[in-house]
Amino acid sequence: MKEYIEQNKERFFEELFSLLRIPSVSAKAEHKPDMIKCAERWKELLLDAGADEAGVYPTKGNPVVFAKKIVDPSCKTVLVYGHYDVQPAEPFELWNNPPFEPVIHDGAIWARGANDDKGQTFMHAKAFEYLVRTGQLKHNVKFIFEGEEEIGSPSLPAWVEENKEMLEADIILVSDTTMMSDKVPSINCGMRGMAYFELKVTGPDKDLHSGHYGGAVANPLNVLCDIVSSLIDKDGRITVEGFYDDVVELPAEDRAMLARAPFDQQEFNDFLKIKNVKGEKGYTTNERIGIRPCLDLCGIYGGYTGEGAKTVLPSWAKAKVSMRLVPNQTAEKISDLFVKHIDKIAPDYVKVEVTPMQGGNGFLIPIQSEAYQAAAKAMGEVYGIEPIPSRGGGSIAILADMQRILGIDPLLMGFGLERDVIHSPNESYLLTQLFRGMESIALFYKYY
Repeated sequence: MKEYIEQNKERFFEELFSLLRIPSVSAKAEHKPDMIKCAERWKELLLDAGADEAGVYPTKGNPVVFAKKIVDPSCKTVLVYGHYDVQPAEPFELWNNPPFEPVIHDGAIWARGANDDKGQTFMHAKAFEYLVRTGQLKHNVKFIFEGEEEIGSPSLPAWVEENKEMLEADIILVSDTTMMSDKVPSINCGMRGMAYFELKVTGPDKDLHSGHYGGAVANPLNVLCDIVSSLIDKDGRITVEGFYDDVVELPAEDRAMLARAPFDQQEFNDFLKIKNVKGEKGYTTNERIGIRPCLDLCGIYGGYTGEGAKTVLPSWAKAKVSMRLVPNQTAEKISDLFVKHIDKIAPDYVKVEVTPMQGGNGFLIPIQSEAYQAAAKAMGEVYGIEPIPSRGGGSIAILADMQRILGIDPLLMGFGLERDVIHSPNESYLLTQLFRGMESIALFYKYY
């Protein structure tokens, strides 16, 4: 495929940039027209790549793009999943170039969505195009691209349930994850789930003068900080009662296998510009990210945050709390435990409300499967070294739902790198990874 990429790479850039220029931010209602525009553009690209048919299908939220090419009903069918929505790009001032005006420099594409997930999904369309145009496609291929992954895929499970027959396949092929490095590739054989909440603490019915009332009336910001800080103990363990009941402790041999992954703690610290790491006692950094659950405060606000001073005791304060879950934990049970825990510890001098916002379960896939072995052989051929099985710290909640509804496993052939800073300003994607991804995916079809 190298020659095909070289001959067509300028067209590839033009097509990918047409997607990256669309600010398809699912978290913001004002971008609804952009979601439709991006879905329609994907429909065009999939038809151009060789799909027999493609359509944009409505859901209760943003539309789904579905396309397919049936070579022979008796052949294996690969269902390619991706998402065309992206994270908000703020703060804009930290970007070196406008986030929706993609540029190429230093061997990478720089734009919101360059990696997550427009760039990685684009690899599948181009590998498919190559196989179709060179007469090498021996599989049936279906594509399902959604526009709500970044907000928890609220509409997709129902759509998948309603369209099970249309989505029948042997494997779900996904590129929406990272690998350990571009020198030592890896394949995720599992991902964590997630439960996400908003906490609101309300005190007085109005903002108060901190001199007239401070020290006599509970400050919702102070109370909220106390509540959040109590959720993790000194050993880094989550204090919600029953939280660890379903967490499976990995045996020593499994932990030893995961420890084979190359990891330099100092390099990790230097990349993040931190002096040291902090997490659950008794586990390594990689284990804390991949096989253990965690809880994080993702945002806190209330009171006065503008320039200068304003001596105010706020009426209310809010916090966003994210919990990453490991397989066997369910978002539904953890959500119930968390709400009960907050109700139990909430003091009576304020009103505390918990609103569940997103949730999804984690999953594991067997590394002995035919699909995994085909992916490992393909990536090994491209990178010159056998990929290492790994466990992803992030969440793609919909994949667990699709696994349950369709009865097929996902296969995570991710080509992103930590350097791509996918949810931050200056997201990028190395051209070498973009092209190696195309090559690896094309070879996957050869070996699967």
